[in-house]
Amino acid sequence: MLEMEVDGVKIELPTETPVLVLREVEGARRTLPIYIGNSEASAIQFALEGIVSERPLTHDLLVNVINDLGAELLKIVITEAREHTYYAELHIQLPTGVCVVSCRPSDAVAISLRVGAPIYASDELMDSVGVAAVLEPPDEEEILDDFRQFIDSINPEDFQS
Repeated sequence: MLEMEVDGVKIELPTETPVLVLREVEGARRTLPIYIGNSEASAIQFALEGIVSERPLTHDLLVNVINDLGAELLKIVITEAREHTYYAELHIQLPTGVCVVSCRPSDAVAISLRVGAPIYASDELMDSVGVAAVLEPPDEEEILDDFRQFIDSINPEDFQS
């Protein structure tokens, strides 16, 4: 299993479809993009921004149920993709042992963000659908600094033939 972090919820244009983007914490830093629904995107974004609803929303309700049962969400695991459908599991520590509950990845992530539980993806899943990390573009200010240094270092005589 590979530990993942939420890179964000992006909107794919022109369809305006929300995409949950997870990124490997270590290693190749591949991403795992998963198309999700609008309500799940909102739930994840609320958790990322620390927004707490006056009354519990669905994911908050599930967290309350887990806590009130004396249980703890240990981790979530995104296990596989079949025919463009992704599968995940909630690993919940109950007083009697660990219970594994199948769910949608978007719901699992929304819940894990609320309790700080780690997010994992299976090695097989990342090997089959993980997207190679794209190098970050250079910092614009860094480029300008390099250019200024170049300008400061040249003389008019450098251009004479």
